[in-house]
This record gives sequence, structure tokens and C-alpha cells, in this order.
Amino acid sequence: MNKKTIQFIILVLTGMTLLVSACTDLEEEVFDQIVAEEFTPTEKDAFAVIGPAYTELRVWLFGWHGYFDSQEECSDIIVTPARPNGWVDGGVYRAMHEHIWNSEQSHTVRIWNQCYSGITLINRGIYQIESGALPIAEGSESIIAELKTLRAFYYYILCDNFGNVPIVTDYDVEPDFLPEQNTRQEVYDFIISEVNNNIGNLSEDVNTLYYGRFNKWAAHTLLAKVYLNAEVYTGTAEWDKCIEQCNLVMASEKYEMESNYSDVFVTANESSTEIIFAIPFDDDVDWEFGWFHLPWKTLHPSNQHTYNLELQPWGGSCAIPQFIDTYDSLDNRLRDTWLIGYQFSSTGDTLYCSMKSKFKDKPLEYTNFVQGIAKTEEWEGYRIGKYEILIGTRWMAIENDFPLFRYADIYMMKAECLLRKGQADDAAALVTEVRLRNFDNPDDATVTGAELMEGSSYNYGLVDKGILIEPSEGGDDIQYGRFLDELGWEFAAEARRRQDLIRFDVFTTKSWLSHSPNGDFRTIFAIPEDELNTNNKLEQNDGY
Repeated sequence: MNKKTIQFIILVLTGMTLLVSACTDLEEEVFDQIVAEEFTPTEKDAFAVIGPAYTELRVWLFGWHGYFDSQEECSDIIVTPARPNGWVDGGVYRAMHEHIWNSEQSHTVRIWNQCYSGITLINRGIYQIESGALPIAEGSESIIAELKTLRAFYYYILCDNFGNVPIVTDYDVEPDFLPEQNTRQEVYDFIISEVNNNIGNLSEDVNTLYYGRFNKWAAHTLLAKVYLNAEVYTGTAEWDKCIEQCNLVMASEKYEMESNYSDVFVTANESSTEIIFAIPFDDDVDWEFGWFHLPWKTLHPSNQHTYNLELQPWGGSCAIPQFIDTYDSLDNRLRDTWLIGYQFSSTGDTLYCSMKSKFKDKPLEYTNFVQGIAKTEEWEGYRIGKYEILIGTRWMAIENDFPLFRYADIYMMKAECLLRKGQADDAAALVTEVRLRNFDNPDDATVTGAELMEGSSYNYGLVDKGILIEPSEGGDDIQYGRFLDELGWEFAAEARRRQDLIRFDVFTTKSWLSHSPNGDFRTIFAIPEDELNTNNKLEQNDGY
């Protein structure tokens, strides 16, 4: 376990001790063995105060049926089909793929619960600081600003996924308090206001102290994300405001794209110059606090011997072949993102199939072929190989930190806004910069404004037993579809495809693999049934 991870765990545990031990009975508060009157936190102790709210992001992203799954399984890049070993998790992944989820879908319940859990922790921290229950001798303004910005991030996720949600900013409320439901416009306005009102008190530092935390540049990136999707949220596009936020991050000169694409996703990626905001992980498996289990979800069980893993993978998730077919064969991101072809052990021995006895002598070869969501053979589909897996990884978790915001996205957000404003050539120059590191010949990386104006190369349509049903739907009719392709190639398997498909009007209009459009209302998820039963002030989203 590296030093960065150890420090992260210590700080988080300290924060949990401080905050979980606290209560609203303020006559005597004990923080572990330290009486509150004898403990005077300063700005240097900030992470001990805010740590639990950040820790919640681990559960949110990679708790079981976490955010990663909710954003990718319903999209046109990744699918978790039925496998010969029974891996289909009771049909919940099929429901995501086919867009037939309901108000009890575990993936969407996870988003709601973890976001509001994080918000509650933040509200408690702010209350304790502002009430004097947790006195901060100096620097309280920056700590509160960071907490409020993180809270705005949680509301950004809720706004994006559910639309109309309650805005709760108070912690000291009556036991029977039930929050009112806000409109999506009100939630959007709240996010923008909160970040703008607090960004001036955030640190500009990019160092180990602020790694995995919201500094000023991560806050600007959050604003850019919200403005990029403003037309979806409110009906009013905010391309210029998104560009302004991207320009501020660029002008800071704090970040730069890695010369090697894969360096962003290696195990020790905490020193990456490209990562603006990351969620730190370690190799502990903790069902309560989230763990980076993606390799076990995608790799075939025999790949245990490729990486000398302590525990066998489960053999499920893979790429949808229609997406793989969009890649330029010269684009190195194809093999940097996906595991392709014959599989071997760490000593170079051929690996074999193992899910059916009749195929035990068949070499394991990942193929760009998937029959459908309901049935596949164990070798079907390229597997996710974007995140480095160390030889000998213990349990079911890798230590890679997840890059939620990275500098390449600043380029691509600005490029998309320029494209939509009619400045296609300026957009193409930025996209070319992102592509350059992924092609051996710079000429092959160059893209023109005219090309970005073209439709998508994705051949949309339903698939039956691995064969596209004709006539296909194609992607020529997608406005700026080539740019959507670029987003797919650059950001595949980074927990964002759902949002991009919605913005490009593809999510509820196109078919892929076994998915057919199932209603425009599915651009937002259903409010969880338990929440509706608990709070009679909530109304279910239309269509559910």
C-alpha cells in the first residue's frame, strides 16, 4: 500500500471519528479520547472535518450497483449480458440495457442514497463549524467553501439523474422534517449559485494536500460541466459560460495532458498532470465504503492467471461491438481501452475457456461479437482493460484512483461548445490536440471542422444473435455525431456515456444491441419508491 493511500485512510478515519462521534447534544462532545474544549482544529485539519463526505464518493461510484454502472450499462458502449456461469445479477443489468428500470432499480437507488448521505455529512460539518460545536481557529471560510462546493457536486449528480429533487442545506432540523421537492431549474440555479459564491475561498493549489478535493480549478470544471448540460436541464444553452470556465482552467497552467494516454489510468496515477479531480481508492475490499472492482466485473475467470489475482474474476461486462466498429484502426485508444484477442497467463501460457465443460480445450479469445443481452458465450465481447491491474493484486480491488475530471475534458468541453456555436475549425484544433497522443502519425490524428459536423459512424440498430437487423438505423442523422464518436473514443468506461448520449439526443431515440427506445422520459431516472413512501411531498417523475 503506497504512502498516499495510507495517508488518505488515516485522514478519513480521523474525520469519521470527529464527525460520527459528534451529536446535536452539545453539553459534552468527545472526539475519540480528546475533549472538544481541548481540541482546536485549524485549516490544516480540514480533511479530518470533510473526509467522510469525500469518502462517500467511493461508495457512490463503486459501491455495488454504483454510479459507474448506472451511467454505462444503459448506454451504447458497455453491456453486462447473461454468461454461461449465470452472471446476469437477477436481470438488473438487463433492465438498465433495455431501459425498463423502475423506481426500485438498485442502480438508481444507490445514486439517490449516496448523494443524500454525502449531503447530510456536509450539512452536519457546516453546522458544527458555524455553531461553534467544532471550533476552527482559522481558515473556516475555506473549509465551509469546500464543503459547499462538494455539496453542489452531489446536487449536480442529482439534477442530472433525477431532475426534481429536494434541496436540503440544514442539519439542525426537527425529527419529523420532510423536505420540499424543488424543480430541476431551481436545483440548477442552486448549484451555479453555490459554486460561484464559494469559489473565491477555494485553494488554487495543486498538490498532495488538495489531491482528491475540490480546489478552485475543480470547481471551475464542475461549473463547465453544469453549463455544458444546461440546455438539457433548463432548456437554455450556456455554451459561452462553459467556454469561460474552460478558459479559466486553461489559463491557470496548472494541468496538462499526459503524453501517454494510459498514464492517466495506471495504479500510481496520483501524480498525473492531467487529473483535476480524482476519487482515491486502495486495494481493500469494503462492502460498506466502496471498492474499485471493475476488473473483476469484466474479466473472464481464467484471467486470474494473467494477473496472478488472489481471487477469480466473474466474467461479465464487455464492449458492445457496434461501438468497437467505430474506431479508427490506427487509434491506439482501441487497445489502450479494451482487452482483445487471445488471453495468456503471466508466464505466457495460453488460457482456456472454463464456463462450459465442452469448451474446456478452447483457447480463450475475446472477440468483437456479442449475441445479445440474454445469451452469450464466455469469449464474446472485448473486455475493459483501461485501468492498470498490478500482477498479484489482492482481494477484488485495484488501487488506481478514478479520474472523475481530467484536463482532456476541458479541451473537449470547449471544443463542443465552439462546434455548437458554429466555430467548427476552432473546435477541430482542440480535438486534434487531444487525438495527437493516440496516433503514431500526427497526420492521422488531424481532424477538420467539416468532419466534426458530420454524423456518427456508429451503426445503430437492433442485433439478433450477433447480427445487425437490416435496415439499420445508422448514425448519419445525429447532429455533430462525429464529435459524439470522439467523446466515446476518449472517455469510454469513465462513467459518463449516459450524459453524453442525452446531450446529443441519442439516448432515447436510437437502438443498439438488444436495446430499443423506450420513452423520452427515461432521460431521468425514477425517484426511488422508498423515498416516495417516506416523504409525501415528493412527486414521481413523469412516465414512471
